[in-house]
Amino acid sequence: MDFEPVLEVTADHQEGDGKFRKEVLKDFYLCCVSREASILARKEVLTGKAKFGITGDGKELAQVALAKAIKKGDFRAGYYRDQTLLFALGEATVEQFFAQLYADVTNDPFSQGRQMITHFASKLVHPDGSFTRHTAQFNSTADVSCTAGQVGRAVGLGLASKKYREMPQLANEDLSHQGDEVVICTIGDGSTSEGAFWESVNAAAVQKIPLAYCVWDDGYAISVPKKYQTTKQSISKALEGFLVDEHGQGIRIYVAKAWDYPSLCDMFIRGIHKIRDSHTPALFHVQDTTQPSGHSTSGSHQRYKPAERIEWEKEMDCIDAFERWIIGTELADHETLSKLRQEAKAYAIACKNRAWKAYTGPILKLKEELRTIILQHQASFPALAEVMGQIDRLRHPLRSELLALAQQAWYRLAQNHVNGLENLQLWIRTLKNQFAKDYGRHLYSEGPSSALAVPVIEPTYGESTKELRAFEVLNAFFDSALEAHPNLFVFGEDVGRLGDVNQGMMGMQGKHGEDRVFDTGIREWTIVGQAIGMAIRGLRPIAEIQYIDYLIYAMPPLADDLATISYRTAGIQKAPAIIRTRGHRLEGIWHTGSPMGMILHGMRGIYLLVPRNMVQAAGLYNTMLQSTDPAIIVECLNAYRIKEKMPDNMGEYTVPLGVPEILQSGADVTVVTYGACVRIAQKAATWLANFDISVELIDVQTLNPFDRHGVILESLKKTNRIVFLDEDVPGGATAFMMDEVIERQGGFDYLEYAPVMITARSHRTPYGSDGDYYAKPNAELVFQEIYDLMQQLDPKKFHIS
Repeated sequence: MDFEPVLEVTADHQEGDGKFRKEVLKDFYLCCVSREASILARKEVLTGKAKFGITGDGKELAQVALAKAIKKGDFRAGYYRDQTLLFALGEATVEQFFAQLYADVTNDPFSQGRQMITHFASKLVHPDGSFTRHTAQFNSTADVSCTAGQVGRAVGLGLASKKYREMPQLANEDLSHQGDEVVICTIGDGSTSEGAFWESVNAAAVQKIPLAYCVWDDGYAISVPKKYQTTKQSISKALEGFLVDEHGQGIRIYVAKAWDYPSLCDMFIRGIHKIRDSHTPALFHVQDTTQPSGHSTSGSHQRYKPAERIEWEKEMDCIDAFERWIIGTELADHETLSKLRQEAKAYAIACKNRAWKAYTGPILKLKEELRTIILQHQASFPALAEVMGQIDRLRHPLRSELLALAQQAWYRLAQNHVNGLENLQLWIRTLKNQFAKDYGRHLYSEGPSSALAVPVIEPTYGESTKELRAFEVLNAFFDSALEAHPNLFVFGEDVGRLGDVNQGMMGMQGKHGEDRVFDTGIREWTIVGQAIGMAIRGLRPIAEIQYIDYLIYAMPPLADDLATISYRTAGIQKAPAIIRTRGHRLEGIWHTGSPMGMILHGMRGIYLLVPRNMVQAAGLYNTMLQSTDPAIIVECLNAYRIKEKMPDNMGEYTVPLGVPEILQSGADVTVVTYGACVRIAQKAATWLANFDISVELIDVQTLNPFDRHGVILESLKKTNRIVFLDEDVPGGATAFMMDEVIERQGGFDYLEYAPVMITARSHRTPYGSDGDYYAKPNAELVFQEIYDLMQQLDPKKFHIS
């Protein structure tokens, strides 16, 4: 984007300081353009042309200064007030800013109309899943609205720079300049009260990564002032315990005022250079930023700020202060700057108008098409005049409004047996298909990089096949994977030296090095964030959450960031992180979790894989490592010392996603389960066979995706009876599985009796074997439930009660 002002720099200012003057005036002009864009965005919302917005007014000067320190290849993990920074870097235009405000699917390059204004994203992958050249561009990872939601990802982005610098074998000129990339993490002062912020600062300091926290401090978190938010009312003072020591441990802290242009430029240029050179993180505390328009487009800050504060903000507005400084240094006079302000306003208005025209043009065309179709039928059905009136009254029509009215017209016409509706039906169908294309794609990877496209390679067994303990099977897999993938990293609590608490990584650090297999602190939020950032930058992380019960600590980055990154960017960013955890059953309230329903319903966008043993787990890991999709893999917590036959082609075979395995054929009842419940079902099935009850046992293997080819439905067609079994709470994953089979696959048509769901109880599992037996499904319970189901069929034959 060309932000050069129309105003010519006169000859008398070119001598000596002409180049500096031109840069200063360009910065002033850019600040003014950004401010005018913010003002216009608010007006567009208040006049009904847009829905809602948060803009970066009051932060302009700090961001033009920050832009001077950023180099191509650097990454941003930002905050929804960074429009000026993106304008200054040329990574966003004012027209694109307004296109996103209007949710313009065609002209919003950051999210294709899926994210609200100032949520930016650079194109980091091609449609086939390969990477763009990150080193040749400024890189913005996709913004999230949840406060501090970017900080975990920022840690991972920074750790990637560290790995690229320290490990020559990772050299890739498209992905890194030998680890010189600095990560810019912008954040509002109010969001620094989030625990994730403090966790990330600690993780960044411990790992010594090139991460710059830029805090825009306007004194408020919406309406709550700093005195209720931050110790000493200053995040820089509150963090002084993190200050770097004589050994280089800690972070550097810089402070500047949002209206002090020379100090801002000096702070960012010098400070970020030090980060780039030393890989020591730093905090840049920008004080006295303001909110000229309030927190967002939907409210007024006059409601909660004292009159004196409002007046102070007007006096210390960064652009006005910048103007006073320019005049005071005789770089330009008031008349020159006034002209620049006028040009900036005109430019912003012109960009807004072009964006509006580009957005509304196709919609107005749709409106006219619909009017023409309705008019064709109105003569024979006058009642359509009401629908036509509603169409004509739409001042700023939305496609959804037109589609709704078209369907209402069709309902009326069809109900009255009007013929010749093909053109209306085609119009409706075409727009519905377009909606599906615009909003229904990219939740997961598509094309050759999808996990669903990974070729299936069956495990092979020979005469010399070894039988090993399950954790040893995992050892063999991880060893082969680390050999095969130089960019693979495994980390988490106790993963490194100990080899994880169940020994699945035993010996891996010693063999493959501490830089690839390493321990972290107890910090689930940033363990997951670390994985997200590393994956975005071309590394392949396996991040361990020690027990699935602790996954709740990491819910925000999983649900808000990892699960949505492909969708919210319409596929231009990917984070193929693998989250390794273990669960289902062991001992006690916090080591027996199986919250599959919570994960399924809260994390669509992440595949959920639930292997019954470690041979299957190894195949699923191998599948995911060949894709650009993220996944959570839940190993069975009580199965690490069970003997398994290890395939001869370890590290080569794959297990397909969404393909259940029929473990036992049967004719009377279909039992659908997964994970640790498979062994329980097998035990019960053996007993049931002694009572002449034939069980078809199916391991779903993956809950998401679920049975892509209808394997379970085909079984139900044969047995006409079905049982869903797991260790989640009632209404959890069993309800999900039943919905998939009975409703989505059409299994209802083949049922002779109501489906049976066997689950854990609603409360957590008590400590000890007795509590476990009561709270979790056991073989006796499964036997009884299936026997009772068969008793309905033949009470005389199955008479035990």
